Amino acid sequence: MTTTTRIGAASALLFSLILGVAHADTAAPDLEARRATLNQLIKEQWEHTMRNSPEWASLLGDKRYNDKWTDFSQAGIDADTKASADFLKRFEAVDTTGFPLQEQLNRELMVRQLRQSVEGARFKDWEMPLAQNSGVHIDTPQIVPLLPFETVKDYEDYIKRLRALPKLFDQTRVQMENGVRDHLMPPQFLIPKIVKQCEDVAAMKPADSPYAEPLKRLPKEFSAADKARLSKDLLAAIKNDVTPAYKKLAVYTKTRYLPHGRKDVGMWSLPDGGARYSFKVKSSTTTDLTPEQIHQLGLSEVARIEGQMLQTAKKLGYSDLKTFNKAVADNPALHPKSRQEIVDLYQKYTDQMYPQLTNQFGVLPKNKVEIKPVEAFAEKGAAGASYMPGSPDGKRAGRVMVNTGDFEHRSTIGIETTALHEGVPGHHMQLTIAQEITGLPDFRQQAGYTAYVEGWALYSERLGEELGFYKDPYSYYGHLQDEMLRAIRLVVDTGLHYKKWNRQQVVDFFHDHSGIEEVDVQSETDRYIVWPGQALGYKIGQLKILELRDYARKELGAGFDIRKFHDHVLGAGALPMDVLESHVKDWVAAEKKTVANQSS
Repeated sequence: MTTTTRIGAASALLFSLILGVAHADTAAPDLEARRATLNQLIKEQWEHTMRNSPEWASLLGDKRYNDKWTDFSQAGIDADTKASADFLKRFEAVDTTGFPLQEQLNRELMVRQLRQSVEGARFKDWEMPLAQNSGVHIDTPQIVPLLPFETVKDYEDYIKRLRALPKLFDQTRVQMENGVRDHLMPPQFLIPKIVKQCEDVAAMKPADSPYAEPLKRLPKEFSAADKARLSKDLLAAIKNDVTPAYKKLAVYTKTRYLPHGRKDVGMWSLPDGGARYSFKVKSSTTTDLTPEQIHQLGLSEVARIEGQMLQTAKKLGYSDLKTFNKAVADNPALHPKSRQEIVDLYQKYTDQMYPQLTNQFGVLPKNKVEIKPVEAFAEKGAAGASYMPGSPDGKRAGRVMVNTGDFEHRSTIGIETTALHEGVPGHHMQLTIAQEITGLPDFRQQAGYTAYVEGWALYSERLGEELGFYKDPYSYYGHLQDEMLRAIRLVVDTGLHYKKWNRQQVVDFFHDHSGIEEVDVQSETDRYIVWPGQALGYKIGQLKILELRDYARKELGAGFDIRKFHDHVLGAGALPMDVLESHVKDWVAAEKKTVANQSS
């Protein structure tokens, strides 16, 4: 409960004591009316979100907009921004005095979310819509395997969607032209990667296209006529609509867009760059930490973890990290022999964690996580592994998508820790449990505060260490190296976008303080360049969760139950860090009160 809310509640109580019973007769109807207003407003706003984000709606199992794409025209963007401003005013007007705590929090979080959306609109991020790791050209095919295809209508809607793809690509091109006009451009050296991604999809035969994936799972109960018709129409849509759209976007990006790419990589070089980056930092960390404070915290964490890494190297007979890192890189036993070996190792470490979960959590997700390889067309710009949430109805389980590309140049030492991060007890636990919490509004079940979501996943890696995982010293070193990666991010992200580092300075810092393989150093560096601030959330969130656990353990002493702590952290969906802190401290106070009552 916020200070303002506490004052409001105290004032309301005093007022009711003065007016007595007469006030009590009218307070209850007013309270219920205000609660009903808030709940209806939340539903209305979610309906707006689904209607204006049809791809997301489809992923969540809401099929009403399965034949549509997001309206990326300027008129559509402006209308959505105006709707957010209107919703903000309406939510701010709701008086939550006397509401249950979670309903007060519903309004507080919605106001915060809408305010951030309205404030961020001035930066026009939509005018830089493509990057080597995101954008319509790779996001749209990547969602295809996650879409439900159960009925003939599902396929018919999908075919309509494919036929409408050229319009979405044209809207994207217009926004790119607006970006040229407003000097909102990605770094020039990254644009050829976007061109190649478009050209690669355009060069595929329709049957080999990622957009043809649904044909591999045509339900057996479909009639032969329906199967033939749907296959013919879907492949025709790819040939006549999808492929030309990719070709057109590739040509425009290469010939008209590329020459205007910016020369400096940092966000500081964009219009209003300082304010732009500060907004990103605040959004990602949900704290008031400044870029300078985060940079210094990063340097401190790098030094701490480096000490642990050196201890491990010495135990294995090496006197310094550079020698040890080279030995690891040159050791064939620490590199996968095939794509399948990477998938198998992720499965092994995931299976290893499942028996431990009941000792750490009272609430478990209903579905187990699945391990799948990243699609070939997305390998070049994809992370080593990532998590794709399951559908709220449970029909599609969450998936860890594993990058098996360029496998001979990858290392196996980080797989165990990454499996815990992406799967259980990391993203799969947190995101699936959030979807399954009864009584929580949709917008909170699907909330994605970076510091919370990624902070929890990084905390899960540390939890694995505490549970006795990483028995292989090389795997433990890989765990430390992955934590080092997150500490390095604090340094280099602020270095790029606040301290005006160039790209080589980031690469050099990686090499000076880690043994991370070159393929990841390069892709990670480019990721921070195009996603400013996003990578800060991991370490900031992890440190806050560890701090809150230490607080709870100290305050509750022998009464501390790790299962209750974990269930409470996960039991309200994703939260901003300051709200999570209040949430945990309120729980600790309630636990202490319960113990005191039991002992009196």
